[in-house]
Amino acid sequence: MRRRKFANSDSFIQPDASLRRGERGYTLIALLAVMSIMALLLVAAAPSIQQQTQRTLEEEAIWRGEQVAEAIRLYVRLSPNHQLPTSIDDLLEGAPTRGAKRIQVLRPVAARDPLSSTGEWRLIKKTDPAFIDFERAVIAYAGRPVNTTDTSFISSAGQPPQLANVLDIGSTEESPGGEDTSANSPGQFIGVASRSRRNSIITYYGIDRHDKWIFTPYFR
Repeated sequence: MRRRKFANSDSFIQPDASLRRGERGYTLIALLAVMSIMALLLVAAAPSIQQQTQRTLEEEAIWRGEQVAEAIRLYVRLSPNHQLPTSIDDLLEGAPTRGAKRIQVLRPVAARDPLSSTGEWRLIKKTDPAFIDFERAVIAYAGRPVNTTDTSFISSAGQPPQLANVLDIGSTEESPGGEDTSANSPGQFIGVASRSRRNSIITYYGIDRHDKWIFTPYFR
């Protein structure tokens, strides 16, 4: 009798173990399904995350570029002979005074281009074709000339080129991508631009390409 009762108890154990194994199988399948859905959601969200990251970098580039433009204006205004800077280092060292002391006009963080892998701004001179294109774009965007009223800067840098028959040209030039790796030529400069030649998400004065954004005191 004891042996039969023991055998009967074994017959009840076996179905319970099979049920537990089945539950583990269903749990594993459900887990794999959830992971697959999460992977699909991440793939779908990747372009949006990438766009938001680029937008943030562009906002930072505009903020820093405008800081550089203001530093150029202050450098000219505060310098005894109202001279233009010849390098970013001039701005970092500060505007010279009649004494030995220099006045800080640019913070180090703004001296770097966040859109470029090297972090180096491209220095823009008044004769640079990019500056002429930017002036044309600003006038078309505003519908009128937008020139600085800082007489110290104008007396040193001169008036911007006179443009006739400015139309809303729009941005149709295809972006080559990559970066401008050319060396900055020596001499005085009136603004900076990014070395990134990629299309932008944000438009700056209606311009949708990084290297076409010129940060200069002329139009502040």
